[in-house]
Amino acid sequence: MWPRVSDDSVRTPGLTIESVDAMLHEEAERGAVFIKDFPHYVTHMWDEQWLSRFNHSFLIRDPAKTISSMYDKWPDFHPQEVGFAEQRALFDLLTDVQGKPPPVLDSDDLLEAPHEMVERWCHAVGIDYIPEALSWEPGARDEVSWWDGGSFHANLKNSNGLKAQPRRYVEVKDAPARVQEVYGENLPHYEHLYGYRLGRSS
Repeated sequence: MWPRVSDDSVRTPGLTIESVDAMLHEEAERGAVFIKDFPHYVTHMWDEQWLSRFNHSFLIRDPAKTISSMYDKWPDFHPQEVGFAEQRALFDLLTDVQGKPPPVLDSDDLLEAPHEMVERWCHAVGIDYIPEALSWEPGARDEVSWWDGGSFHANLKNSNGLKAQPRRYVEVKDAPARVQEVYGENLPHYEHLYGYRLGRSS
């Protein structure tokens, strides 16, 4: 499903969408399973029966940050990899099917007030809030860093918890033209979900 896939793209033998889906189903027989995925890689699986297996919530991020970050790593990124349109489409589909919108967390709110926002999210999805879960021991995270040696998780490896961080801004007008173009195409989808976010109490 990756638009830039090639013969030499990184692959893990035996790891497929089907094998992961089967593994999640098996794990869910034993207890709650938490996963994060990108909607634009599973659009072909969006039917009511499959979607009903999950308690959905959405994590959104300012597209100025998302797209400039992608451009920094992959200047040749494909617009389909951005995923805002598919995220909105899945959100709207679930809202129609369930009769109410799924919970939405904005990453800036989460980083500015992690305990408040995680507590609000836990309440929204019907699980207990455990403050201690926002702290951990620093170290390697092989369970999430298997894909390319962990280049995406260097900060996680050196961290010891989810702590408040000041909101950072990206000036789109100073970004490369390609970033500005893709940003303009995707901003309406982000703003749509942002209107449903779990806001802060202050």
